[in-house]
Amino acid sequence: MRESNTSGQTHFGFKNVDKSQKASMVADVFHSVAAKYDVMNDLMSMGIHRLWKRFTIDCSGARAGHKVLDLAGGTGDLTAKFSRIVGANGQVILADINDAMLKVGRDKLRDKGIIGNVEYVQANAEELPFPDNTFDIITIAFGLRNVTDKDKALASMYRVLKPGGRLLVLEFSKPENDLLNKAYDAYSFHLLPKIGQLVANDANSYQYLAESIRMHPDQETLKNMMEQAGFEQTTYHNLTGGIVALHRGYKF
Repeated sequence: MRESNTSGQTHFGFKNVDKSQKASMVADVFHSVAAKYDVMNDLMSMGIHRLWKRFTIDCSGARAGHKVLDLAGGTGDLTAKFSRIVGANGQVILADINDAMLKVGRDKLRDKGIIGNVEYVQANAEELPFPDNTFDIITIAFGLRNVTDKDKALASMYRVLKPGGRLLVLEFSKPENDLLNKAYDAYSFHLLPKIGQLVANDANSYQYLAESIRMHPDQETLKNMMEQAGFEQTTYHNLTGGIVALHRGYKF
């Protein structure tokens, strides 16, 4: 499902809100969950998110000397892996709109000794503060669904990507099987908020996260949105039965 670009309204989960309000509302969610974000990721996905992210890295084509933007990078799982791949002559920028998530990511990576080739930037995906043609690779993992204007964000990513570079969007999507879809709904709306309450003392934020997944464009719609932004050779790969999909597109 796509938001209307002609109205002043957008989705915040299942609610309609003013577009001007969404960013701050999403910020409140991630300020609330930042401290427990990694623990909840492991619990929510039973650790499978690590395999999804590993697949994204494998598909990125990253190599020594590359410049990578890990957008909506949160606590830095992808940044940590990219840092090792691009080496001393490369650079990884961990960017997130939310300062609480960025601080958790910075502390976590510094505790791992990852400091030399990583920079941290608080940035809005819709208006990336980088020059044209800057990055060899851009990834956005589990972040695009929280962006107010996804078309504007995709256009911004296209602008800062180098010719020949690639964008990888890892995001929750629509399960391919009806039975899986029903089971996933039951888990998301009944069990997930309870886990959020128990572990993070915050059921409402995880209710929003479940709703935001359902309101996110399906696989084909997102593919078309990427193509409208200018990306070519756009494809997607369903993971875990389509619960998650990895979209890839190139700038030529």
